[in-house]
Amino acid sequence: MNMTRREFLKSAALLAALAPFARLRAQDAPAGDAPEKPRTAGSLTRRTLAGESVSLLGFGCMRLPRGENGKIDRALANRLWSRYVEAGGNYFDTAYMYHDGESEAALGEFLSKRPRSSYFLVDKMPVWMARTEDGVKRVFEEQLERTKAEYFDFYLMHALGRGNWELAQRIRALEFLLEKKKEGRIRHLGFSFHDEPEAMDPILEAYDWELAMIQLNYQDWTRYRSKEQYEKLVAKGIDVAVMEPLRGGALARLNDSAKAVLRQADPDASPASWAFRWVASLPAVKVVNSGMGRESDLEDNLRTFSPLRELDDAERGAIAAALAAFQRTQAVPCTACRYCMPCPVGVSIPEIFALWNAYKAEGNKRRFVSGYGNLPDEARAASCVRCMRCTKHCPQQIAIPDELAKIAAEYDALKAEA
Repeated sequence: MNMTRREFLKSAALLAALAPFARLRAQDAPAGDAPEKPRTAGSLTRRTLAGESVSLLGFGCMRLPRGENGKIDRALANRLWSRYVEAGGNYFDTAYMYHDGESEAALGEFLSKRPRSSYFLVDKMPVWMARTEDGVKRVFEEQLERTKAEYFDFYLMHALGRGNWELAQRIRALEFLLEKKKEGRIRHLGFSFHDEPEAMDPILEAYDWELAMIQLNYQDWTRYRSKEQYEKLVAKGIDVAVMEPLRGGALARLNDSAKAVLRQADPDASPASWAFRWVASLPAVKVVNSGMGRESDLEDNLRTFSPLRELDDAERGAIAAALAAFQRTQAVPCTACRYCMPCPVGVSIPEIFALWNAYKAEGNKRRFVSGYGNLPDEARAASCVRCMRCTKHCPQQIAIPDELAKIAAEYDALKAEA
């Protein structure tokens, strides 16, 4: 790749691809309002979310570091959280099922030792786990107990879509949460969303939500129809929180050809920093959650957001070119969210998809055969019994059993070649 930054600007194809994004930026701010100027706390950029000054980089607690026993490595998690706070971070996002409930407890133990006004605690109501009106009450009280919190700063109805919204209405979840808001147990109420944009319409009409969290990254802008979701929220004046800015880490890894494009544009910037800056350059985005399980990831993110530097047109062109190179090799759009787990028969779905995607990106057959072969027999794709439980919970709507069948067949073929 010998393309210069100036040549990116001259590329008509790239500029055409970026035109909708540029128009959207111009339309996002209400008429007569100047774009919000970023502020810094310490060095970490802040924005205003539902009237609160929050760090633009949020600490997502779904992918915390694990020890050899599979449990959260609390010593390392505490170091990561402490460094984040030291840099000016104040937004912590957890949920009832993260790390089988241990995320809430570990985070609560850390935050309870700090002044309550120094941070914002975010939690969520999983209606599919509550199931009944009594279940909603039980889950909420359990969350308060786990986190050692008297109240939640931001509370979201979790993973809403057609099915979960219908269930939420049957068990009167919104009514219960509104009661808790009146009592002061919830300060700001919102929802997180996983579905087609059309499924958002009845949710938006049901309540004057203060924030919404959506899956947003440069790959899913059109592929997952995130652009349409974003536009609906902007039209309603709802602040946007972001999940999966790296699409489960895929946009931090990329493939060699995509990485080469980005290195040509900026040799010192990590692939992850490009993805974060793309998301954070959208005006309605007020917080970008990142699951930072390693100190190197945290430090890279702090550099990106301290302070945030929004993308220019040449840099958007570089991302468009890198995305085109990346999409030629990505196989399964799995984000490793683990909502599909546990599998009733023990299939290691996220691990299998990670091995598969790496193989398709790198073309290293030997590494795939070796890595896949190291999985226990019951954890391999061939063990899938097509119970379809995983597909019901997959936010990406992946036809998981079908993908597993393809992987099992190709593994057998590759092993026969060896």
